[in-house]
Amino acid sequence: MKRLNIGVVGLGEVAQIIHLPILEMLSGQYKIAALCDISPQLLEAIGERYGVNQRYTDAHQLAAQQDLDAVFVLNSDEYHAECAIAALKNKKHVLIEKPMALNQADADAIIEARDEAKVQVMVGYMRRFAPAYVRAVEEVKNLEKIRYARVRDIIGQNRLIIEQSSNVLRFNDIPEEAIRDRLKRAKNMVSEAIGEAPPELVSAYRLLCGLSSHDISAMREIIGVPNRIKAAAEWNGGRYISAILEYDDFYTTFETGVDNQRRFDAHIEVYSPAKSIKVQYDTPYIRHLPTHLIVSETKGDAYLESVIRPTFKDPYTHEIEYFYDVVTNGLKPKTTPEDFKEDLSIFQEIIDVLR
Repeated sequence: MKRLNIGVVGLGEVAQIIHLPILEMLSGQYKIAALCDISPQLLEAIGERYGVNQRYTDAHQLAAQQDLDAVFVLNSDEYHAECAIAALKNKKHVLIEKPMALNQADADAIIEARDEAKVQVMVGYMRRFAPAYVRAVEEVKNLEKIRYARVRDIIGQNRLIIEQSSNVLRFNDIPEEAIRDRLKRAKNMVSEAIGEAPPELVSAYRLLCGLSSHDISAMREIIGVPNRIKAAAEWNGGRYISAILEYDDFYTTFETGVDNQRRFDAHIEVYSPAKSIKVQYDTPYIRHLPTHLIVSETKGDAYLESVIRPTFKDPYTHEIEYFYDVVTNGLKPKTTPEDFKEDLSIFQEIIDVLR
């Protein structure tokens, strides 16, 4: 079995809790061969923890390391496109966390760089790799008719989960110039996507690109792309959004928001006349919490409900195992940059309706 050399860009909470432990667990398939972060102290601490000597504060330098097979882009989303393109120009495969980019122009630039390099880019939509979700997609295909669907993601802030379950290293050594640059990039990238907009619409767009990208992406695979956004509303400064999405002969409600409760309620439910299929997710920040498939059905006089837990293996592990086959066996990613662009189009349409 070929062992892939991986460079990791961005060593924040998702890398520390999820990606680095999984890469270490899958040591027969992966070797963490290089690390990059703009915090020198964090870079040193994580480098020592995982025994990685190749350490960079510049992602372009990491991308140029000749022995790397692939790069995981896990840093702040304002830098996703730049770091991914740097890796692609050095002919490295890329796994890039969502959102892949904040606007269509950057997404197109990633696609162009990928095609020139003749390598692969896979977007980190881990929910779509959960076995319960994969099974749900097949179940929905066999439904008699879809009457209604609901997409919901109401969660507590990630820190509420993380502070009770993980020890995440953070240091106060990020240069002030880098902080200013991130804010400037965010403003320019969002403006490129949705034009000049009031703060609440900017906040709503960032929520859509962040948390909601998981929901919209999974929704598209399981029931397809909506014909249009029938209606939408935002409140609480853009931190809560509700929308009605129109399909050929049914409607879907989408609702999302972030509060201060220590719970995670993310699910997709698809209703037919006498059967419903529901995928229930739990927080990804506690690994191996299972994703459940709930099938409810009326047969004759009986109402039947089945709760199916295919595995305790977390969706991130399935995703990273899938990426291994993408790199080594030529498997085409199902979460491609082109696939991600469909989400950007839906986000922009929701903002247009909100406007």
